[in-house]
Amino acid sequence: MPEKESIAIVDDDESIRRALTRMLTTAGFGVAAYSSASELLAAPESERACCVISDLRMPDIDGLQLQRQLAEHVPHVAVIFLTGHADVSAGVRAMKLGAIDFLEKPVKRVDLLEAIRRATQRAHRAAAESAELSKLRQRYEQLTPREREVFALVTTGLLNKQIAAELGAAEKTIKQHRGVVMHKMCAHSLADLVLMAHHLGVRPSQLDLTDAKGPIRVS
Repeated sequence: MPEKESIAIVDDDESIRRALTRMLTTAGFGVAAYSSASELLAAPESERACCVISDLRMPDIDGLQLQRQLAEHVPHVAVIFLTGHADVSAGVRAMKLGAIDFLEKPVKRVDLLEAIRRATQRAHRAAAESAELSKLRQRYEQLTPREREVFALVTTGLLNKQIAAELGAAEKTIKQHRGVVMHKMCAHSLADLVLMAHHLGVRPSQLDLTDAKGPIRVS
């Protein structure tokens, strides 16, 4: 039996939390409700949610602040805002920050379910992309410093003899390094390798092999 999609509700109005929980549980979702953004952020299970439905105006941490913190700590989670106060400027900011939708209370069931459908699709896509990037980083970390240099230069389109001249090595040696890089990175073609370099942020510029999170630059 497939696992239910997990939805988190954040609203300081208990009646809203109860109504939304009932609606979404009936629709087949797994639901957890929180009375504040702080409560959600402190809950270990919050990372399992694929979608957060949040009020906009709340004491302590408001909806937009919550959205920013979620984007920083659990970027795969999609956010839908529900508000009882029409606020165009807040809605624009929310959408620019990546919110799926900005709906007014009372929300129609069909509108909310459609927003959740789009939110879960985006969340799954983001989680898959994150997992793939993690695999790429793990492969990249298996390369030696020299292999990383070759990787960076190969993906700029340089020929083996040009890379050899750049690194002061024999062309035959560069060819061997290139083959090892292709094997370790599980690349089937140069196009694959170029795409991997793009995702990893690998560029033949300043040497910085210790940066595991940001762009990786090699000279």
